[in-house]
Amino acid sequence: MKVLLVGLGRWGEKHLRVLTELGAEPWVADLSQERRAFAVRAGVAPARAVADFRHALPHVDAVDVVTPADSHLVLAGECMRAGKDCFVEKPLAPSVAEGRALAEIQRGAGRVLQVGHIFRFHPVTEVIRQQLASGKLGPVRYCTGRFAGFKRPRTDVGVTMTDAIHYMDLFAYLLGQPPTAVTATLRDYLGRGMDDCSFSTVEYGGTAAFVEAGYFAPGTYRDCVIVGERLTLAADFGSSEVRVHANQHVASAMGWQAPEGTVETIKASGPEPLRRELELFIDAVARGGRPAVDVEAGLLALRTVEAARRSSALGRRVTLSEID
Repeated sequence: MKVLLVGLGRWGEKHLRVLTELGAEPWVADLSQERRAFAVRAGVAPARAVADFRHALPHVDAVDVVTPADSHLVLAGECMRAGKDCFVEKPLAPSVAEGRALAEIQRGAGRVLQVGHIFRFHPVTEVIRQQLASGKLGPVRYCTGRFAGFKRPRTDVGVTMTDAIHYMDLFAYLLGQPPTAVTATLRDYLGRGMDDCSFSTVEYGGTAAFVEAGYFAPGTYRDCVIVGERLTLAADFGSSEVRVHANQHVASAMGWQAPEGTVETIKASGPEPLRRELELFIDAVARGGRPAVDVEAGLLALRTVEAARRSSALGRRVTLSEID
């Protein structure tokens, strides 16, 4: 399959490697001559490394868009109108309005549009899904997710849109329940006009999830906790480990006691998440099937972020129906 990769930044380099490993014939489009030269050194034929993505469209089967979010509507929109199936890195777009416009184009063109919500494909996520499906946790009481650490801020969207969105989408996927309301506090400490610190309580029906994202805490945190009535899962996406804690409060004549239960550590293993999601995209293109993460899922994640923004601005809880 011939796949045009649009955008060859740090994350685009990983896409190029994985597409090559999957046996695709990559084309590359990037405005930077230096980046195109990198692609050629990585094995892309010089004639297949172009500055204008439009020049490659007649020669490819599908397009992989790995560019800033504010370019997604123009790039993916034009590619789908040209009859090409598209993979678009998250976020689908920088706003709900642009996300809806892309959804309309996708429906009109009848093309595959897969959104890159990569946490769904992490081996840790599969372990969590298996634990939830077993019923051993009992009813889920609440969840927490943290995507934080000291790093350079992204320049196209705020930290809620680029980092917190991972967990906003992931918990909807794991709980099988769309978000219904958000209460959030967002801050722009660097004065860039975009949030760089984000705390959101996202309600998935009767289950609350607390999501933290920011650029300031020392270290690197990619973890989540799912508290059940009988067991608790503590998952670390960095170390690919899930700890199952058999902690339960016990009522006694002396009041509630909190004895520490046993801890089982599960080492998650499986394909590289990016490899798995691109593999599924290529399969959906080949078969003309439903993408692993469709445009509606990408749009729902955008609406959740917009609810967080509005909640922080208004100082109150915002329902997803208000975003509609």
